[in-house]
Amino acid sequence: MKHRMLKTLTGAVAGATMMTGAAAAQDVTIGWTAWSDAEFVTKLSRTIMEDRMDLEVELVQTDIAPQYQGVADGDIDAMLMSWLPATHSDYMDQVGDDVVNLGILYTGAKLGWAVPAYIPEDQLSSIEDLKKEGVRDKLEGKIQGIDPGAGLMRLSNKVIDEDYNLDYNLISASGAAMTAALDRAVNRDEWIVVTAWSPHWLFGAYEMRYLEDPKGTLGGPERVHAIARQGFYQDQPDAAAFLARMSIPIDDLQAAMYDANENGYDTAVDNYIKANEGRVNYWVTGDMPSS
Repeated sequence: MKHRMLKTLTGAVAGATMMTGAAAAQDVTIGWTAWSDAEFVTKLSRTIMEDRMDLEVELVQTDIAPQYQGVADGDIDAMLMSWLPATHSDYMDQVGDDVVNLGILYTGAKLGWAVPAYIPEDQLSSIEDLKKEGVRDKLEGKIQGIDPGAGLMRLSNKVIDEDYNLDYNLISASGAAMTAALDRAVNRDEWIVVTAWSPHWLFGAYEMRYLEDPKGTLGGPERVHAIARQGFYQDQPDAAAFLARMSIPIDDLQAAMYDANENGYDTAVDNYIKANEGRVNYWVTGDMPSS
């Protein structure tokens, strides 16, 4: 299968370039941020639309804020990583009237701070425990974060500065840098707290647990939605219907993400399609699988 080049945008989406250049030559443009769940779902949708629906798909990688703005402005057709009702509520408050919600991709998503299971639970089981002097020393006063534009980072700053008043530095990095830091710590049996979310392959790779969040700052169960620009359904009814029908059980998604981490996303996507032919056919055609 011939994949299109992944384009990385920094800052705001370059509207004029997208509208008059690459986007005009493509059938469907999907935005994504380099989070493991978003990467798998987005590349899965591209493969199916190119192989089964004879569509050309361009993936545009950018930070989450310009991604929402790109959909609202019509520079991006769709994005498959809208965390609602809480995590991305501020973004949706800004662009909600200018985008269309195509439906839920998966449920049971969660944000939190997580630690390796070898850290004694009687010493660190809650965010409140981070105030203990001995705990802070072992963590060197750091919480390992992800990209600064993520809703999880916004909420994590609120945890530190407002709701829990913690004397910690939140380290901004990519999702890949976060998992690399976790891997180093686990290999050395060191203490670490990472900003985490489910689904994520790290929960299949390591024994982890979430810290309790008694004040609920990091939120409760979330649903991840596909959203599209206004007019997308009219311009691309088959693609819009496909994305509206696409839905994955979170356990299946997490297993596929672990496969992607071990074997690469292209292999994991192919494996998922082969193992779920009936489900994929429903997404494409709308025909329910026979029992």
